[in-house]
Amino acid sequence: MKILLTNDDGIHAPGLAAMHDALDGLGEIFTVAPLTVQSATGHGITFTEPLMVDSVEFRPGVMGLAVDGRPADCVKLAVQTLWPAKFGQGTLPDLTISGINAGANVGINILYSGTVAAAVESAFLGVPSIATSLHMDFTPGGRNDMVRAAQIARTVINRMLASRTMDRHEVVNVNVPRTTGADSPMPEVRVVEMDGTPLDEAHEHRTSPDGRDYYWIIGDGLPFKTAPGEGDIGSLRDTCVTVTPLTYLMTDMSRMQAWRDALSGGG
Repeated sequence: MKILLTNDDGIHAPGLAAMHDALDGLGEIFTVAPLTVQSATGHGITFTEPLMVDSVEFRPGVMGLAVDGRPADCVKLAVQTLWPAKFGQGTLPDLTISGINAGANVGINILYSGTVAAAVESAFLGVPSIATSLHMDFTPGGRNDMVRAAQIARTVINRMLASRTMDRHEVVNVNVPRTTGADSPMPEVRVVEMDGTPLDEAHEHRTSPDGRDYYWIIGDGLPFKTAPGEGDIGSLRDTCVTVTPLTYLMTDMSRMQAWRDALSGGG
């Protein structure tokens, strides 16, 4: 198996090195990741600037390609240009893995996430993909073991790949609950839907040294209002691994006929 590894935290992020290590033995890994942190950049791509690419050592003795762009840029460039240049024209990765991200990507944050966007871009281009994220404890003194989280994600990936063959355009979002140390147990795994609960956050008003107003978004590591049921938000709060199949096709099929009926006949 040949794997494209990417992320949105940047090529020097601890989570990328941890995931690369956790994937050892699964297949040949080709790493293409953003040069800098691109968290919450969504599915943006670069049109007005060149995509500079450099080879960098992102963990001891392991090289990867750093792209000065967004996560979707990395995957688009990798699949369409960098991969064929390395492995031969007409070839594609067998699987793309994005992450492991420092921060959960559940609920509406899936739409903001560069981690998920990279996975979605891969699926759109015909390469099945898995986005992986860790629910971090961002409180002072909070413990977060990215290495153990990546190991848990690898266990889930193993189960996924052993259970069925992913379709070319399939993308799955995986979130690992807070993992505090190397002895953190393997959590329960739940296949759950994306929860549509609104974010519980605000913009704090501040004043710059020169007297100008500015605002800073505030909220905790999982800033959602109450999330009943067993969707991805509630399940992650229950310290379960969440597995959510996604689609990049955004047509609301349930309302298609209603709009056809409403607009029939012109006027």
